[in-house]
Amino acid sequence: MITETTTPPPQGGQHDQSSSDHRVTEDAPVTLVPLIEPSGGVPHVVETERELARAAQAIAAGEGPVGIDAERASGYRYGQRAYLVQVRREGAGTWLIDPMGCPDLSPLGEAIGAAEWILHAATQDLACLAEVGLRPVQLFDTELAGRILGLPRVGLAAVVEHYLGLSLAKEHSAVDWSTRPLPEPWLRYAALDVEVLDELRNLMGVDLAAQGKAEWARQEFAALLQWTPTERVDPWRRTSGINTLRSRRSVAIVRELWYTRDDIARERDTSIGRVLPDAALVEIAKAVPATTADLPRGHRAIARYGRHWVDAVRRAVEIPEDDLPPRTLPSDGPPPPRVWAEKNPLAADRLGATRAALTAFAQERVIPVENVCSPDPLRRVVWQPPSEPDEAAFTRALLDQGVRAWQAEIVAPMLVAAFAQFPG
Repeated sequence: MITETTTPPPQGGQHDQSSSDHRVTEDAPVTLVPLIEPSGGVPHVVETERELARAAQAIAAGEGPVGIDAERASGYRYGQRAYLVQVRREGAGTWLIDPMGCPDLSPLGEAIGAAEWILHAATQDLACLAEVGLRPVQLFDTELAGRILGLPRVGLAAVVEHYLGLSLAKEHSAVDWSTRPLPEPWLRYAALDVEVLDELRNLMGVDLAAQGKAEWARQEFAALLQWTPTERVDPWRRTSGINTLRSRRSVAIVRELWYTRDDIARERDTSIGRVLPDAALVEIAKAVPATTADLPRGHRAIARYGRHWVDAVRRAVEIPEDDLPPRTLPSDGPPPPRVWAEKNPLAADRLGATRAALTAFAQERVIPVENVCSPDPLRRVVWQPPSEPDEAAFTRALLDQGVRAWQAEIVAPMLVAAFAQFPG
């Protein structure tokens, strides 16, 4: 068990956690040291172009990789824009930059150049950082590294505990970062998020090499450089509770309500959920109100934007029957595995054998099985296998499904063995 203490943290950045001897394990009870103050104090917030130029100059003069993070206000504002960007580099210190005052951070990107970025959970921040002109040339993701290393918990606080024996508070992670001025406790929290990323990267890099996983991580990080948020077809279909609606007309009403809510949220620059929750959209769709008096009661936003909801319902009611959206979209992939035994018993046996081999491999190498191969590409290849079930053909098929080369190298032989075990 890990216990926590209120012992004062090391001063002046003297974390003294540069070797793997400091790693915390479940079998080695330790007293965590709270990390409560940035080594150089709480940085001033960069809000002008002149200050940004000074920050870029300092970062350019620094050495080594660059720790970087972004804070959003997705629970309060529309979209996923960054409201604070934190950057730290050896020799340059920590810089907190306000993208509202400095919407173009490309000078900072030029200062970083080809240096490695260190992020935690990169996919959460890459899009909003790109919006302000920051794009990495190479990166190291400490969360993804933690998954590859098989850590039981991969949140930043948990990884910091595991490697550095430090406790990192996360009480401000969900605050409204669009607030101005930002309170000092929030700024302290933001600075601490990048305080030890460089130390983490070094220790995790050592472990990746020791476990023979350095190349796996390299390929995963390289793939993140091409990552972009997935554009969903019909995003309104993600409305919670839409599956309870039994007619195409009701689904069309939800669609119109969803886009109306989105327009309101965008215009008011507020989060979609703060306009109206999904459950209320579904409730309106079931009621099919013709006037504002017919709207369901119990939520202020239903009354506040009553005319908007009624107009959305009217538009959906006027859609010709042939133009109504289907209740569900047809899948372009194989059926759910639970029905494989009935629809294609041979494929079910092959999938089961491959999954068993994958599970055994993942347990032996201490890595989540989904990080060795995601379920979707595996199912697609098994359901529609190549004409020649040899290793080269399976490798090509897996790569075509977006599987990384290191993953295909592991999984292709498993597929060969499964197809040999269940020929047909």
